[in-house]
Amino acid sequence: MAPDRTLLASVQAFIDRRLGDARLSNTEIAAAHHISLRLLHRLFEEQGTSPGRWIRERRLERCRRDLLDPARSHLPASAIAWDRGFASPAHFSRVFRAAYGHPPGTYRRLWQC
Repeated sequence: MAPDRTLLASVQAFIDRRLGDARLSNTEIAAAHHISLRLLHRLFEEQGTSPGRWIRERRLERCRRDLLDPARSHLPASAIAWDRGFASPAHFSRVFRAAYGHPPGTYRRLWQC
């Protein structure tokens, strides 16, 4: 694996472990890997994204899976969002709807088995 790909994989694994932290920042990510913010952004630019966009997409995907998980059906969407690092239920609802075409509660009702 090329050095940049190894570094990117390490950064992504770090982010995945910290997705539930709403305060996770690019500065914290770069500092944890002893790299500049510019290098952090370049790693993600080479993948056609940005650190912030990648984090949001990972959080959204985990929330989508959690909403459909029968073991989590008792949890409101806002609790799932909070667990995955979204600090605001309104913001979560807006970005979830933009990504999946429905607000979280509607999505859950439509797709839950």
